[in-house]
Amino acid sequence: MLPPRILLVDDHALFRNGLRMVLTAGIADLEVAEAASLEEALRTSMQEPALVLLDIQLHGLNGLEGIALVRRKWPQALVVILSSEVSPHKVRLAMERGASAFVSKAEPADRILAVIGQLRQGLTVAADGMQAGEGGADSQPLLTPRQSEVLDLMCQGLSNKLIGRRLNLSENTVRGHVQAVLAALQVSSRSEAGFAARQRGLVA
Repeated sequence: MLPPRILLVDDHALFRNGLRMVLTAGIADLEVAEAASLEEALRTSMQEPALVLLDIQLHGLNGLEGIALVRRKWPQALVVILSSEVSPHKVRLAMERGASAFVSKAEPADRILAVIGQLRQGLTVAADGMQAGEGGADSQPLLTPRQSEVLDLMCQGLSNKLIGRRLNLSENTVRGHVQAVLAALQVSSRSEAGFAARQRGLVA
């Protein structure tokens, strides 16, 4: 798992402060550095951030332009784009340029924490904008084939332990997939996931 070291880049101090409190409350032993611009971020004293939260609408060089610069300076760092405006076009551009995730600032704090948790476990994250751009609330979440298998077994009432046995996965790995499924479906419990999956036709 990635070390808990995050660089937060946003030109709104109130948003930075609020997100910092959310992150430090939700992630144990987290080290957070802040920057108000991309230029300031690239001069940070933080050693090798594991993850960079990058506002898309920065003054000067914006987040989309900055992805390549961040990846060049810290090749191992994962980049999460934050945006108050989400569109399929922006999401595609961000992902094509090397972002690992794209999250709307309108999402609840738990969503950002869930995305970070998934990335730290090496899981694929569903992009908010791609869901929104493909039909809004009725669009299908972006699940990996393995996550779809886990969802199907969840809906059959299997525990993480039994899912692990069925798919030959460790219980911790299954737990990570379950969290990814909950985040993709934008629900907070297994029962809600089952209801949402059946409502959307994701399971029989």
